[in-house]
Amino acid sequence: MIGLSRVGNVRKLLVVLYTALMLGANPAAADVSALREGDMKKLMLLGEPVAVPEAVLLDAEDGEHALADYKGKWVVLNFWATWCAPCRREMPSLERLQAAMPELAVVPVATGRNAVEGIRRFFEEAGVKALPILRDPQSQLAHAMGVMGLPVTVILNPEGQEVARLIGDAEWDSDSAKAVLGALVAGQ
Repeated sequence: MIGLSRVGNVRKLLVVLYTALMLGANPAAADVSALREGDMKKLMLLGEPVAVPEAVLLDAEDGEHALADYKGKWVVLNFWATWCAPCRREMPSLERLQAAMPELAVVPVATGRNAVEGIRRFFEEAGVKALPILRDPQSQLAHAMGVMGLPVTVILNPEGQEVARLIGDAEWDSDSAKAVLGALVAGQ
């Protein structure tokens, strides 16, 4: 009978081997992976792009928007909520990222029950002025994309497919984040 610690070690080894095989099969991912430092070490690069489900997002005036509106651009899609403390820390860095890399579309989506006034107050308190207010009030997109906790940030390629995901908060305007995103954009 194999001990529990040995099973854990075997699992860790399998994860390492799987990651190595994935990166070996995708040289671009290996190049980007080497740039990950700090918070970006949590960024999971996918071996192959994954289709993202269609969903209707609402703005502050209940106008409808779709992720397809951003096709042709790299997208930093951030799932967050007004009650989420890590989201409060992270949101200003997303705005600074948008200012530093205007070729990207930074798309924050308030998922679940988030009143528009609460979102506006959150943005004001966080000093966010340039990012759009978009809502996923029934969490349909979040659930369809397997978002289980907040914040979660998903990187979409210009075809609208998921290529990377980071669970938890991060400093999105860090040198490492900008290097990783710049490498993804350059490697198109």
